Amino acid sequence: MTSEQDRIFSKPLAKVADFRFDDKVASVFPDMISRSIPGYGQILHTLGEIAGRAVQPGTRVYDLGCSLGAATTAIRRGLGEKQVEIVAIDNSEAMVKRAREHLDAFVSPIPVELICADIRDVGIENASMVVLNFTLQFLAPADRDALLAKIYKGMVPGGVLVVSEKLVFSQPQLHQLLDDLHLDFKRANGYSELEISQKRNALENVMRPDTTEQHMARFKAAGFQESGLWFQCFNFASMVAIK
Repeated sequence: MTSEQDRIFSKPLAKVADFRFDDKVASVFPDMISRSIPGYGQILHTLGEIAGRAVQPGTRVYDLGCSLGAATTAIRRGLGEKQVEIVAIDNSEAMVKRAREHLDAFVSPIPVELICADIRDVGIENASMVVLNFTLQFLAPADRDALLAKIYKGMVPGGVLVVSEKLVFSQPQLHQLLDDLHLDFKRANGYSELEISQKRNALENVMRPDTTEQHMARFKAAGFQESGLWFQCFNFASMVAIK
């Protein structure tokens, strides 16, 4: 299904409000993501490959913060006809409504339970794969440890957690270089300086990225036996942790 072009921040705004996953964002989300996150397509493709290897028959897969269901769709493709269930959760009604349309357009024997709820309030049970695809960074930092502990508790042995995030870096020159490369990526994809600036202001109070070291420490504290970085492009990365 096609989406509109992202022009949300193309005109000067008297006051830039905090970023919200509302109807306006939902209508342009695929375009916004593909032009904003380097390597996003590769991450989605590999989620399907990880699912094909890691998901165990008779278990569940959770897509936490599923937005329009892109990760869920990739996982469904990777699973083929495995006997599993997918639970996809997002707290934006606009996203969930469109996700249902996207998921219904893809024929698959794997059922998806689509839930509009806060991922902090939903239980995790019998999970062999859990995905947080650019979701954790939007939670209050104080809630992140508790969420991962809940995920770990609800996973079967050998279960895999995939967390994709924007990163910050403790080394200032490295941080600046990778941030500049990301901005160049957005410029190359047609975003103006006004759009880049206004969107950054909108995200400032709602997205708080962590360092790689913080993520790895959080995996360890939650109980995961092994974890590591499997993908990085500039200041965007995807990590895997295994129970």
